[in-house]
Amino acid sequence: MSPELTIVSFYDINALRVHERLTLRGSARKFLGCSGANGKGYMRILYLDLDTLRPDHLGCYGYHRDTSPSIDAIAAQGSRFDNYYCSDAPCLPSRTALMTGKHGIHSGVVNHSGTAADVRLEGPSRGFGDRLRNESLPAALRQAGLKTVSISPFAERHSSWTFYAGFSEMHNTGRGGMESAEEVTPTALKWIEHNAAEDNWFLQLNYWDPHTPYRAPADFGNPFDGQPLPEWLNEEVLEKHRGMVGPHAAREINMYDANTDPKYPRFPGELKSMDDVRKMMDGYDCGIRYMDGHIGRVFDALRKQGVMDDLIVIISSDHGENMGELGIWGEHGTADHVTCRIPMIVRWPGMQEGHVDTGLHYNLDLGPTLCDLLGREPKPAWDGRSYAPALRSGEECGRDYLVVGQCAHGCQRGVRWKDWMYIRTYHDGFHLFDEEQLFDIGTDPHEQNNLAAERAEVCREGAGILEAWHKEMMSTMDGVEDPLQTSLREGPCHASGQLQKYCKYLEETGRGWAIEELKRRHPNEFE
Repeated sequence: MSPELTIVSFYDINALRVHERLTLRGSARKFLGCSGANGKGYMRILYLDLDTLRPDHLGCYGYHRDTSPSIDAIAAQGSRFDNYYCSDAPCLPSRTALMTGKHGIHSGVVNHSGTAADVRLEGPSRGFGDRLRNESLPAALRQAGLKTVSISPFAERHSSWTFYAGFSEMHNTGRGGMESAEEVTPTALKWIEHNAAEDNWFLQLNYWDPHTPYRAPADFGNPFDGQPLPEWLNEEVLEKHRGMVGPHAAREINMYDANTDPKYPRFPGELKSMDDVRKMMDGYDCGIRYMDGHIGRVFDALRKQGVMDDLIVIISSDHGENMGELGIWGEHGTADHVTCRIPMIVRWPGMQEGHVDTGLHYNLDLGPTLCDLLGREPKPAWDGRSYAPALRSGEECGRDYLVVGQCAHGCQRGVRWKDWMYIRTYHDGFHLFDEEQLFDIGTDPHEQNNLAAERAEVCREGAGILEAWHKEMMSTMDGVEDPLQTSLREGPCHASGQLQKYCKYLEETGRGWAIEELKRRHPNEFE
């Protein structure tokens, strides 16, 4: 029989004292740390939730700029996942999928406004408490004996109060996602000083610096001044992008115009030259490096408390950031490889070190993975699948394909399989996207060459995967509408009521040729 360790934990739900006994066997017992003097088993988990962080701008993922020394050090001690995607983008759909364990088509959250911005009501079957009280990711960890803590403004930013489900303690840093790291770190350091040495906790710590507008303080300077841009960006690419239309295109970085805010000098309104491209890229990378420095301060505080060596560290994001991909700059509004691919780094003492996993995984797979490693059963309602074998032994356990979605800026679903990224557009977000797009991510990771016309057979394969996935998802919905259809009917949040004004801007900037086609595709915007 496997050796057992029993943890008796107490935690508080609405002033109700709850007692739970957790018995860990086998591998779950093996990976617990030990507090030494009293021999008591413990588990401490730090989840760094770093908004808008694309993995290929981190050193540990091969970036040529030194943006992330603190993050890189953790990656060297653990496992790095190279093909890890949010199931639903951007911010609200992604974190809802993570915390509910469900695809947006199941949770109901795929948009930033309207009906599809709220978790679907349970209706008559709802009991005294709703299902998220017991089925959210933090709830599952709390049931496993961990105190669950959030330091984040996210719930208030999106009025996503379901995000709090399962957390025992919440700290709202108060600026709705406009925080800079220096406004977040003091809360984290105070919590660490008073709580880090306690046994059995999970801390979600949320930084926002890579999110627009890029906001590293002026006195931080620019450590990347004069350093080369990514090789694929050149004058020819910029000229092509300046002729494109749509929110956050090269001539309307401010979504629908080129306005700037003097409070954010690192964030340009328009890309007129390669110097502007450099300013844009440096602004994003400075946000990452500035945040990484504060993460280093958090690690130092944990070392001071004597808990860093045995701490489980998980580093991820909600979505990436298009920096020229699909002609979009400083935004995360598509169901593509760049918006939906996110970093995932896990340092778990006693498990794999320096390992690189290339399998396909979703962000919503984290809940089942943690349950697996804790010797717990995943929640039956979750859509995720454990990748614990990759952490334990480096075993390949990825999926055959992933389906990702986006309904806040336009309405798209994408399929990632092998080296292919297939994107089906239902609402183009005013970008005049083709209905089908196909990219070979292996040779064209920046999605500059749409191969749909010349590789029709691959498009059919991608469309077939999407259709089969959709049929499977809808088979569990009891006749409820697909929230993508809800978003099409009500309008994507960031592309509703904007087109008439935007068309005037297109006329002013010499791109009036696009207006008739935009009117044809979106006649309801002119009613």
